[in-house]
Amino acid sequence: MLSLNFLAALTLFCTVSSVTPGPNNLMVMASGANFGYRRSLPHMLGIALGFAAMVVLVGIGLMQLFETVPVLRRILTVACVVYLLYLAWKIAHAAPPSGEADPTRRPMSFLQAAAFQWVNPKAWTMALTAITIYAPGRDLAAVAVIAVVFGLVCLPALSVWVLLGQQMRRLLHNPARLRTFNWSMAALLVASLYPVFLH
Repeated sequence: MLSLNFLAALTLFCTVSSVTPGPNNLMVMASGANFGYRRSLPHMLGIALGFAAMVVLVGIGLMQLFETVPVLRRILTVACVVYLLYLAWKIAHAAPPSGEADPTRRPMSFLQAAAFQWVNPKAWTMALTAITIYAPGRDLAAVAVIAVVFGLVCLPALSVWVLLGQQMRRLLHNPARLRTFNWSMAALLVASLYPVFLH
């Protein structure tokens, strides 16, 4: 039986780690500015459900695999960095070159956002830390509770960032301002890799 103290501590951990700046939050903020809240919903749902699924899979086996074969973790880290640099480039070049918005541009889809969790260094850190602290025995019930709590707090946390981006959209009607915003988001996304380089 899980205690209220355990659930309160887990919820606080999940909320703080979900709402603090990271690749997901910076990307949905850029999505909010470029596409608005409603069109960013599949992106947000993909993050929330994709990360919850990732927590379960990491908890029931992948964490042990990384402990057994440490080089896999290094390979994954390199892949994460390369993919995030590619996404930063895409965000930086998302601004339309003229005053007319490009109707072919699309926000990240549900499946793309869910798949992105597997190459997101912050997502890996959050999942591994949560399981280490709150499910050290890695039993399925405890891992499932962590996944559910993350799933519940993730959407409100992401909403804060999307709404912030949407509010900034009012200031970004000028293509030059939008381009500056997107380049700033790209730079922050690259800067979010700083903890990866420390290790």
